[in-house]
Amino acid sequence: MTLDLLREHGTPLERQVFTWKDLVREPISKLDDEAFTRVRLIVAGAVEQAAVRFQHAAVSFGAEHRILLADLRRVEHHQATLLRWLQPADQSPLESSIAVAQAAVEVGAQVARCEPDPYVAQALRLGLLEDFDHLYRLAALMDRLEGRDANAILQSYTDIRPGRPTAAQHRAPEDDLRRWYDRSATAPATKLHARIAGALAYQARDHYLDVGPTFADPVARQLYAELASVKEQHVTQCESLVDPNETWLEKWLLHEAAEVHVYWGCLCSESNPRVRAVWDRFLAYELEHLRIVRELFEKTEMRDASEVVPAVLSEPLAFAGERAFIREVLASEVELGAAGTEFVPRDAESRATQSYRAQLARDGSPSETVAADYRWSPGTELADPRIRDASILPPPLKATGT
Repeated sequence: MTLDLLREHGTPLERQVFTWKDLVREPISKLDDEAFTRVRLIVAGAVEQAAVRFQHAAVSFGAEHRILLADLRRVEHHQATLLRWLQPADQSPLESSIAVAQAAVEVGAQVARCEPDPYVAQALRLGLLEDFDHLYRLAALMDRLEGRDANAILQSYTDIRPGRPTAAQHRAPEDDLRRWYDRSATAPATKLHARIAGALAYQARDHYLDVGPTFADPVARQLYAELASVKEQHVTQCESLVDPNETWLEKWLLHEAAEVHVYWGCLCSESNPRVRAVWDRFLAYELEHLRIVRELFEKTEMRDASEVVPAVLSEPLAFAGERAFIREVLASEVELGAAGTEFVPRDAESRATQSYRAQLARDGSPSETVAADYRWSPGTELADPRIRDASILPPPLKATGT
């Protein structure tokens, strides 16, 4: 995609309006729609929320632009609302968690596979294998609480198997900090990938924090607390990858470019015509936002925006299953950890991390408890011999004469 489209296809800001009926539309189906339609909604919602958070924070150091920030932020908020309300209405909190984990795994795998910077790619793969294990633990929780198969949500796009054990993911805060990229030498794709991965991590963190307390089962409650803690680590990692020397306008420009990049991928790959119309509309909105911020950046900093955002954006996100890549990474890197800013074998992790991890697990590990004796198999409830075996069922009632 060339940025000439900014002038040709952007929707003027004054026409980016909504009604309540427009915002709250018929939701997608959790069973009939393709799983990646839901993944796209989750990912696009995550980058919208990241943009809103940034624009709120930007008022503190860009007060002279607070009217423009407020105008764009309101549109971004309504875009996020529409996307959130398209989620299936009959989707349970646990099903939503499995969907959030699937989005983190599949899109995390693609950005890691396409990342040109080897160090950043390694960081993204570290998070990928940890999200992959989170999905496995949530699938085990669904089996534990409901005797149901998580594949009803995943639709067989994503494997259900252990990754880097969640219990081994807890690191001391200093071991989640990474070397930041050099803003003057790093490929634009790296800057976008760091922001997309960070948006997904932040969304998952907030989701686990919101949903966890709604469960009565004590293991479920502890598991969500554990997953939220790891996602906080992932947010820290992604934020630390970003060069702190970027100006706030530079960061704003990159947030808008990340949104364009995500919406472009959603539009190119969507199979649901009704949702595809939303992607087409929101891509036009974001092209206009990017144009506005680009002009502000060039006027304020007296720099060409192409120094930050290239004239031609990279290939769009494919939103397709990454099973082969995930299995390859799982086979080669599952034993990796981190010490300081470096990636090391797990037995070389810092004493601070080892102590922190031992302290957290002193009373047991919910992620280990929930998956004890769990091995996914197709069907789950129908494949369970305890359920298939008629001997465990109560005897039929005897017919009585009349």
